[in-house]
This record gives sequence, C-alpha cells and structure tokens, in this order.
Amino acid sequence: MAKKSTRGLADPTKLKPIDKQAGKLQVIVETPKGCRNKFAFDPKQRIFSLKKVLPAGMAFPYDFGFLPRTLAPDGDPIDVLLLMDEPAFPGCSVEARLIGVMEGEQLEGKKRIRNDRLIAVAEANHSYQYVKKIGDLPNQFLRELQDFFVNYHRLEGKEYKLLGCKGAEAAMSLIRKAQKAA
Repeated sequence: MAKKSTRGLADPTKLKPIDKQAGKLQVIVETPKGCRNKFAFDPKQRIFSLKKVLPAGMAFPYDFGFLPRTLAPDGDPIDVLLLMDEPAFPGCSVEARLIGVMEGEQLEGKKRIRNDRLIAVAEANHSYQYVKKIGDLPNQFLRELQDFFVNYHRLEGKEYKLLGCKGAEAAMSLIRKAQKAA
C-alpha cells in the first residue's frame, strides 16, 4: 500500500533548538535581511506565509527568525536576530552562537507583554567573526535596532519599549524558560 503523502514542510518549530555539545543554536530564518515582507511559519498549514509588508523605505535590518521548541510570553517561539554576511531565506536553518538579548516589552492596550529578541551570530560568516559578546557591538548598532523595533510595533498600533541589552547568560536563562513553556 502506498504511503499517504503529506503536504507542506516538516514543522521547523519541532527541530532541536540547541546543540549542547557545540554550544550552538539552530535558528530558523523567517524574514531575510533587507526584506520588506514579514514571513512567519504557519504550523497549521506547514508553510511559511506572508504575514505583512512593511512600508516603503523600511526593511528588516538583519535576518529575523526563531528558536525551535520554545514559547515566548508573546505566544510565539522566541525571536532571534541573526547577524550574518548575506541574507538567508525563509525556512533556512542557520547554526549560530548566542551573544545576548535585547529585552523589551510591548504594550497592547493596557496589557504589557515581554517581547525579547535573542541576538546571535551565524557560525558561517566573515563580517561578524569578531563579535563574541553583546558588548562587542557598537552602541549605535543597538540604538538603531531599538528604533527599528519601536517603529515596527508602532505600525501594528503597539508600543515597544527597550528594557535593556544583556549578555549570553541572561539570554540562556530566557531560552530555558521558553523551552519549559513550549
């Protein structure tokens, strides 16, 4: 008897999030750097779908994705901002090293929801090889990221507030909480 075929992709939210021996993350890219389109994995349909389009002149400054088998307070897998030389594509798995977290919260009506972004560096890259910890990034870099996320959330009628940037240890603590929540 022939095996029934399934439609769509394997669910990347179920992949292994961390290679503990190597100490690396497996980041699943949703939206590539330089893209105005915001893509997200739809687990019901098992495909990446277009979620929204940013206005002209606004694009994602770096690859944006998630860490599998995690659940952040906003109800989605924990977000990862991925620093690498060239943009990837939706659904691409990238091995990366964790350097820190941009802690933030969004305000929806009167409800405050944590919406942190892990910051990681792709293992296969040249431009960010020197970046080993969040402190290696220039202050201007972090200010521009904050401005991007403030404006990004404003487009959805939400207020976003940066709470601070912390190192890899604080980021790992958030990952452990998100893994327990998943």
